[in-house]
Amino acid sequence: MSTFGATTNTTNPNKSHEVSQPPGDSISSLCFSPKANFLVATSWDNQVRCWEISRNGNVINTTPKASISHEQPVLCSAWKDDGTTVFSGGCDKQVKMWPLLSGGQPMTVAMHDAPIKDLAWIPELNLLATGSWDKTLKYWDTRQSNPVHTQQLPDRCYAISVKHPLMVVATADRNLIVFNLQNPQTEYKRIASPLKYQTRCVAAFQDQQGFLVGSIEGRVGVHHLDDGQQNKNFTFKCHRENNDIYSVNSLNFHPVYHTFATAGSDGAYNFWDKDSKQRLKAMARCNQPIPCSAFNSDGSIYAYAVCYDWSKGAENHNPTTAKSNIFLHLPQETEVKGKPKAGATGRK
Repeated sequence: MSTFGATTNTTNPNKSHEVSQPPGDSISSLCFSPKANFLVATSWDNQVRCWEISRNGNVINTTPKASISHEQPVLCSAWKDDGTTVFSGGCDKQVKMWPLLSGGQPMTVAMHDAPIKDLAWIPELNLLATGSWDKTLKYWDTRQSNPVHTQQLPDRCYAISVKHPLMVVATADRNLIVFNLQNPQTEYKRIASPLKYQTRCVAAFQDQQGFLVGSIEGRVGVHHLDDGQQNKNFTFKCHRENNDIYSVNSLNFHPVYHTFATAGSDGAYNFWDKDSKQRLKAMARCNQPIPCSAFNSDGSIYAYAVCYDWSKGAENHNPTTAKSNIFLHLPQETEVKGKPKAGATGRK
């Protein structure tokens, strides 16, 4: 059992299943339908694609189902809670609502003055939250052309995570803005990131009591909101090898066990248990970065993209040689089920 620490140096590929007909350029987001094994990916080739994934034991089949286009690269995606509809946003400064299951045409339901970096559907409010580099967060009733509310942010939005009533919005300059969605038009709390470097991703705890934050400096912060639980807060290093430090690009909680996965620019993904402060499994590194990842609704499939992540700028991107792939890993229970704390006795 490895404790929280440096990433294992391995180069063997993981025994993952490759998704057929992947995007032709870098992949920016992945999300699974909450109701079925439909996987959506957005990419820098301006496309939003959906695959149907069927599983028979350890045999996985991936069938391209449909796709739509934006006018510019697409950066983010989310499903509606009923599994019928996909939202996507990006550099064309708009969000498209795609009634995928009914075969309907996409329509624009949100607009910003700069690229839209992240979004989240909030079923309890029947609203869409969108965060942009124009330094605003907007709430949308998709039946109306204007936002229900526009919230000014201290800087450009980088990431959003919702676990009602908790919403965490990460912006540039290491700001973390916490909202209580029972009063969504008011900041609940503003926190300086516990990490010293630029925020890349956030993930709200499944029990709504706090959040994870990942940075470009190969480190994750575990933060509890309750003032009485501040002694439970800690940070740990990950996605590092010797003196090489890589960005933590993606954080995903397992929907059943509430452990979590990190994925990074070192091409590795790892499974962790924050409560026992242990790494449950270190997976072999891929030959390119992992910019995004997602669990399906029951945690039996972990999808991750392997492609250029733009961390070294456009000048180092060669789309003719840098292939983009999406892989599906079938987590074993031993990889994702939490362990008792070190030294603990009895059942957890």
